Amino acid sequence: MNKHTLNRHIRSTSLALVAGAGLTAAGAAQAQDTVHLAYVEWASEVASTNVVRAVLEQAGYEVDMTSLSAAAMWQALSTGDADAIVAAWLPTTHADYMERVGDNVEDLGVNLDGTKLGLVVPEYTDVDSIEELNDNADLFNGEIIGIDPGAGLMGLTEDVIDEYGLDLRLRSGSDATMVGALSSAIANEEDIVVTSWTPHWMFARWDLKYLEDPQEIYGGAEQIHTVVRQGLGDEMPEAYAILEAFEWTPEQMGEVMLMNQEDGADPYESAQQWVADNQDLVEEWLSAAE
Repeated sequence: MNKHTLNRHIRSTSLALVAGAGLTAAGAAQAQDTVHLAYVEWASEVASTNVVRAVLEQAGYEVDMTSLSAAAMWQALSTGDADAIVAAWLPTTHADYMERVGDNVEDLGVNLDGTKLGLVVPEYTDVDSIEELNDNADLFNGEIIGIDPGAGLMGLTEDVIDEYGLDLRLRSGSDATMVGALSSAIANEEDIVVTSWTPHWMFARWDLKYLEDPQEIYGGAEQIHTVVRQGLGDEMPEAYAILEAFEWTPEQMGEVMLMNQEDGADPYESAQQWVADNQDLVEEWLSAAE
């Protein structure tokens, strides 16, 4: 379901309720059996959100997924257009969004620990610190290859450019365009600097390194949190319990991300396969709803 379809569905449901359309108990239960998940088109969040979808479906729920920008994702959660996200990077990357909508959402805690943000270059690049970028700007065509403009990582990178006085331009795009540029540069043994994060499958594919950040503008390690709209626990307690129990490791997420890089791979099918192969862990999440 795309963003517009999701909004139409929510508007239709709301109008029916307001008009007193006389939903039957069975109809109300059916409406509550659909969980709306929002996410950003990052390889990590595509992997995690599809896994959660497959797990919730195993528990008997209908699940709709909507891909949005980071800002729109948080807005949808705060207004109830989305029920949950498993893509909240805290305490730094999404701090501004959490501050704006915190009264309308509930943080269920960490679902993945051990993340990192920063500027990344190929291992062969003869630059090791952000402080060295200006002296080597020509190596990188005077630009840093970024992701979607609404991402918290891009805001932090703009701060990095200001604080370090960098003469490089930040070029926005998406996760896919960033990876495409990186892949092309490495294939031609060229230098490139990109905004990136861990976990990401590209670290398993290529030899890469983070540039040192002496001023620690990118901050330390972060965690990825599960955040839900207010009221979800009362309306769908079993789904709420499963979402609260969901927790895995960067290595486990990496398995799914690598599956998604295979030719012809479908992220949903990859998630279904991973869930089928890891039923012991999945049952731990599902048992929280019992």
